Amino acid sequence: MRPIPHDTAFDSTLAWLADPYCFISKRCQRLGSDLFQARILLRRTLCMSGPRAAELFYDSRRFARHGAAPEPVRAVLFGKGGVQDLDGADHLHRKGMFVSLLAPQFVALLANEVAEGWRRSAVDWQQGQRRVVLYDAVQRLLTQAACRWAGVPLPPDQVGLRSRQLSALFDEAGSLHHLHARAARRHAEEWLTALVDDVRGGRFAAPAESALAVIAAHRALDGSLLAPRVAAVELLNLLRPTVAVAAFIVFAAHALHEHPQCLATVQRGGAREIERFVQEVRRFYPFFPALVARSREEFEWQGYSFRQGQRVLLDLYGTNHDSRCWEAPHEFRPERFVDGAPGPFALVPQGGGDAVHGHRCPGEGVALALMAVSVDFLARRLGYAVPPQDLRIDFARLPALPRSRFVIRDVTPRPHSAWASFAFTPS
Repeated sequence: MRPIPHDTAFDSTLAWLADPYCFISKRCQRLGSDLFQARILLRRTLCMSGPRAAELFYDSRRFARHGAAPEPVRAVLFGKGGVQDLDGADHLHRKGMFVSLLAPQFVALLANEVAEGWRRSAVDWQQGQRRVVLYDAVQRLLTQAACRWAGVPLPPDQVGLRSRQLSALFDEAGSLHHLHARAARRHAEEWLTALVDDVRGGRFAAPAESALAVIAAHRALDGSLLAPRVAAVELLNLLRPTVAVAAFIVFAAHALHEHPQCLATVQRGGAREIERFVQEVRRFYPFFPALVARSREEFEWQGYSFRQGQRVLLDLYGTNHDSRCWEAPHEFRPERFVDGAPGPFALVPQGGGDAVHGHRCPGEGVALALMAVSVDFLARRLGYAVPPQDLRIDFARLPALPRSRFVIRDVTPRPHSAWASFAFTPS
């Protein structure tokens, strides 16, 4: 057996928190290895980076998700009893529900809700706001669109409240505001648990085929309905990641501003140019830093010995910047996607592997569609100025963002021949 390289620190938790996106890749490069062992939160953790490591990580025979993530993150980000905490047949059965809800025709409906949200927001911003903090504004826009699409009623006077609650689940889960995020999780689950009870009790008619109707009626493998609180968790597992696409949309706006040649290409191009641009935003910018699992059994890989129950972190950001897969990985080049996307273990901003049979995020298509709609809007349908601000990416933040959260001003909807008839069509 080859000895596994070790990080030299007794505990690397503070180093991880200071640099969550580059912690693993920097040490892998320094140690000349795809993996190393560190102590994080006082627990031995195997850290891995690169496409070969990603392929191993998504081998469901060797790795499980149940109980792998630290409880504070799992409780706030995913909730308890949700699909992320399942394995085996239970996981595949529950995930099948999400795969059906996120089929291309339903993603197209959500994308069109977001397009309509952009249209309404542009008018509001032009009439009432000289200065718009894009990250905050897009969170509200996505909250409204996601709830309409999912069949979840959202009165206008609750948009701000629910947007803040949903955003806190991913924006504050790993921050000093963790207790506030826990409270947001509790209140959001109470809101949706009551709604599920109303649907099952006949007090609210959920639209047919909506996420609310499907999840409220979903049965586990043993034939039982999901507990109302678990059904609420799964509804949040649709709403939360949809609102989290706000970070990707802000990164897209940042890239359009920082790379005028890309803006020009998108403006004069079509769907393919937008798709290449969106994929490069997902590859280039930081979204999730890593994913966690635990080994099911002892095994050998590349001459290294893995223990049963070993906690493992897969480096997503570093894998997306691995020079073995990507030429000039630290340069923003949408043209690298002219020949399509690479394999399932090289581009992993939201995880790798197979979405149907594995643990790859089934909402990846949602992110692609909502980013495409938003890039089309930002590049071709909206005039705005970008005032002086701090646009440096804060890599110590989870999720990372421009320090200013990207401010725009003097918003003006542009005349566009296709504006009224715009609709997203899945490829």
